[in-house]
Amino acid sequence: METVILNSKGQEAGKMNLPDSLFGEKPNPHFLHEAVTMYLSNRRSGNHATKTRSDVSGGGHKPWKQKGTGRARAGSTRSPLWRKGGVIFGPHKRSHRKEMPEAKRRLALAQALSAKYAEGNVMVLDFAGLQEAKTKFLCEMLRTLKTEGRVLIVSDKADDKLKIAGQNIPGFSCCRTGDINAYEILNHKKAIFTKDAVDSLSALWKEGKKK
Repeated sequence: METVILNSKGQEAGKMNLPDSLFGEKPNPHFLHEAVTMYLSNRRSGNHATKTRSDVSGGGHKPWKQKGTGRARAGSTRSPLWRKGGVIFGPHKRSHRKEMPEAKRRLALAQALSAKYAEGNVMVLDFAGLQEAKTKFLCEMLRTLKTEGRVLIVSDKADDKLKIAGQNIPGFSCCRTGDINAYEILNHKKAIFTKDAVDSLSALWKEGKKK
């Protein structure tokens, strides 16, 4: 499939063929939901924790004698029934990691890219990088390209100037070709690929198929 290549001024700078194996898949919403759930689960640190009655300090003595007071029996002031006591069935540290075969992760990425392309939210840019790490220059380029909402720029290599310039722009992200996944594509309204990024992604895709 053929698409137009734009320059940083929004003008047509040529045309390019996008691989059908990446941008021509039929998206499956249930499968993409599975992939996104997996990515979000793997981002969780899993360090949430609550203290049980054995973890709360204090409560080493019996509040009152067992019988004769007219009150309910109590063995510790750190009982979960008491104020400042332990927590019953609270969360504890654990791993939320979910696994997905590499073939399914690759297919999810292809379906996410295809869904964005079908919406008309994939753009190929003839972009060599910013001359200076200035937010003003990046804002002008995004305004010229008429982008709205969350924007992801994918380049073939790490671009520190682009990353620094986009730090103060809400919803802006940038990443390398080898770091993109289905979640990052679907989490942004517009996906902008540099010309070199498309070539690099196609090469990585063919290399992965050989394995």
